[in-house]
Amino acid sequence: MKHLTTLAITAALKAGARIMEIYENENFDVNFKSDDSPLTKADTESHNIIVKALETLTYPILSEEGQHLPYEERKHWNQLWIVDPIDGTKEFIKRNGEFTVNIAFVENQIPTIGVIYVPALNTLYFANTEIGAYKDTNPSLDFTLDALISSADKLPLSIKKEKFTIVASRSHLSSETQEFIDDMKEKHGEVETISKGSSLKLCMVAEGVADCYPRFAPTMEWDTAAGNAICLAAGFDVIDQGTGENMLYNREALLNAWFLVK
Repeated sequence: MKHLTTLAITAALKAGARIMEIYENENFDVNFKSDDSPLTKADTESHNIIVKALETLTYPILSEEGQHLPYEERKHWNQLWIVDPIDGTKEFIKRNGEFTVNIAFVENQIPTIGVIYVPALNTLYFANTEIGAYKDTNPSLDFTLDALISSADKLPLSIKKEKFTIVASRSHLSSETQEFIDDMKEKHGEVETISKGSSLKLCMVAEGVADCYPRFAPTMEWDTAAGNAICLAAGFDVIDQGTGENMLYNREALLNAWFLVK
């Protein structure tokens, strides 16, 4: 597990470096996929870098920008990588910095390793079931996992909050999410809400900055797998609102049900 975690962190940092070269120095075209979601050169190049790094091992890779094989083949994958080369492409296009590289390792449908890198902030979240969850604010490619753990902050952080805090999507705030926020106001009194893009919302719960993250709008497995692993390792649950249980991965339907992180 130590080797896999190191490999995932290395892949994320390498992809993040190339993303930032494009973000800061290049004009890029925005194309649209069949579901009308945006796609940029940075998504594609990040995907290629990550796949090249992870293919040094023989585990299959399920990436947003890769080929999505039929469930009849995927259902036999007891171990796999789930990757989002850029989570928050809309935020990347807006150039607000709220985009991430997401890499998860899933075993028997449970995400056991999670790496989320925030290139614009040079901030890294990483976790596995053996070491717990961590945040490092100045990672470099010249690292060992033991040294990284020593310099990083273990999650959740010790944070004092005066108000119950909910983090919600910057680009996808549904009416159902607003209803949940209103219900929490009745239960907790004054409630603070924070808007964030990409998988940063899961990280904010894992950090302890937010008390919960309701997502009552569509997401895909690659949007959440890495953050789910980090939340689990930090002691938080990602509850599938369809089953009432923790979210499972490599399902027949890659579209997530609504969920609540708490």
